[in-house]
Amino acid sequence: MNPLSIERLKVFPPVSNLDPSIYGPQDSALKEEQIICHLNGMSVQQAIEENKLFILDYHDVYLPFLDRINAHPTKKAYATRTIFVLTDMGSLKPIAIELSLPEKNRNGPPKCVVTPPVDATTCWLWQLGKAHVCSNDAGAHQLIHHWLRTHACLEPFIIAAHRQLSVMHPIYKLLHCHMRYTMDVNAQGRQLLLNAGGIIESHFFTAACSMEVSASVYQNWWRFDMESLPADLIRRGMAVSDATEPHGLKLLIEDYPYATDGLLIWSAIEQLVQAYVHYYYPEANIIESDSELNAWYHESINIGHADIRHASWWLKLSTPNNLISILTTIIWLASAHHAAVNFGMYPYGWYFPVRPPFMRRLVPNERDPDYTTFLADPEGYFLASLPCLDQMLHYISVLDILSTHSADEEYLGDRKDLSAWAGDPEIVEALYKFSMEMKKIGKEIEKRNGDPNLRNRCGAGISPYELLLPSSGPGVTCRGVPNSVSI
Repeated sequence: MNPLSIERLKVFPPVSNLDPSIYGPQDSALKEEQIICHLNGMSVQQAIEENKLFILDYHDVYLPFLDRINAHPTKKAYATRTIFVLTDMGSLKPIAIELSLPEKNRNGPPKCVVTPPVDATTCWLWQLGKAHVCSNDAGAHQLIHHWLRTHACLEPFIIAAHRQLSVMHPIYKLLHCHMRYTMDVNAQGRQLLLNAGGIIESHFFTAACSMEVSASVYQNWWRFDMESLPADLIRRGMAVSDATEPHGLKLLIEDYPYATDGLLIWSAIEQLVQAYVHYYYPEANIIESDSELNAWYHESINIGHADIRHASWWLKLSTPNNLISILTTIIWLASAHHAAVNFGMYPYGWYFPVRPPFMRRLVPNERDPDYTTFLADPEGYFLASLPCLDQMLHYISVLDILSTHSADEEYLGDRKDLSAWAGDPEIVEALYKFSMEMKKIGKEIEKRNGDPNLRNRCGAGISPYELLLPSSGPGVTCRGVPNSVSI
């Protein structure tokens, strides 16, 4: 459900980047002796060098907010780190979880580590630890990779397009179907989902801090130049540049469905945009002289992203290649990125005992007054830690609505406005080729889902990865890539 947080582990133990004078020591409680038994005879350093260790690291994202989150009467949380080892079968196996609290908290030790179980007690501690990781992950999925990176950060480009580009402008025509319904959806989201006391604050562990978490990540981490799929994979250490590979990247986890399927779609979008830009803007001076195009990009950054407008990483709108990168990234975010994080929410996330959006209790320790209660009835303690049923029924119904395709959805490769290029047969041909490429990609994904060697998407009890299949019927289908952020 959230394929966008996993990173290759580069340093062990992990180190925080938070200010130690405010948040305490930057050191991790993770130790080599806690995980070495899972490394098939390798040392931790050897495993890192051989790209065998990966991490979900939510420590710095959530720790600054935990005092306020844990003051809530029914929501308790940690800032978690989870270490995974890449098995010989190509899947990730969790081998240690670090649970961190603020240094001066009163709820227990500031850092503790749980590892895979060796007896009944550690089995239940491991289950509780994993539930807290899933709670952290659910928040990151919704607040960062979904809301922030698609809905919120695309909005300035859409507003500026409507303000600065004529409807006859070639870039407006290209982007038109990728802006469909997004402003309306965002307005409704702010009224019903993101508002104070709304669905996000009620059903996620971040509670009243939800939008602050999202804003903090935007300020400290988000970069438009890192939002392309190849750049994102390289940034997270999930791939390295390799000119001999089909997409110029070598994946460090070969069976990584989001990346392998996503790269097919990314390349197809990029090829379409290359043909389009080279047709209308074959030379840099044509871009420089297009006042509407420059006004659109200037407003998108300097007004729409005003807080970070001076960042040095913004691409300059000065060459055809830069324009191709900008447009390809926008189309990718509006279509495939959003589809990957949106339309699996109900199919993958409805069963809240496996993926709770918040927890009501912390993991007990031996000094905790509730520890005897936990030992006497660990299953009851675990169930009492989960959200209550009436809250989750409402939450599940929202996931169902948000995961639903409308009957009038328009999918990637299925444009209804080809008549807009009636005088440009080269563009019509490029759009037709793109449509055919989407059908080809759909067949390739279905083929992969039937390959027993790809154990992360095929096998007993394993769901086929269909979120990036380009087409879909209406309803909750767990597949389909709409042109735009339309729900």
